[in-house]
Amino acid sequence: MSFILENWPLILLALVSGGMLAWPALGKGGGARVTPAEAVRLINREKGVLIDVGDPAEYAAGHAVGARNVPMGALSGAKELPSNKQLPVILMCASGMRAGRAAAVLRKAGHERAVAVAGGNGAWREANLPMEKSS
Repeated sequence: MSFILENWPLILLALVSGGMLAWPALGKGGGARVTPAEAVRLINREKGVLIDVGDPAEYAAGHAVGARNVPMGALSGAKELPSNKQLPVILMCASGMRAGRAAAVLRKAGHERAVAVAGGNGAWREANLPMEKSS
C-alpha cells in the first residue's frame, strides 16, 4: 500500500499513457475500418457498394469514382443502399470520421459488412486512386 501512495504520480502517468495508446482503437467512431486498397478489393471481388456520406457540396467538390452520395443524415431508408444486406457497403467522407459513424448506423440496421475507409478521401487520394468532381 505504501508503494502506491509513494508512487501515485508514476502510476497516474502509466494509466494516462495507456489510455492514450488505447484511444485510437476505442475512438474510431464506429469500428470496422479498411484501407483504400482493401476497399477496392471489396468493390471488385465482392460487389461492394461505395457510398460517400459527405454533404452534397463536399461530394461535388471531389469523391471517389463510382461513389454514390448519401449524406449522413439521409442514411435511414436511402434507395442508394443495396437491398442485399450481405453485400459489403464501403463508406467514405472527407476524413473518415463520419463514415465510421455511418458504418455503425448501417451495421445496426442489418448491413453487417458496412465498413469505413480509414482516412477517407484523403487516404483514397494518397493511394493514387481515381477521384472525380460533379458538375
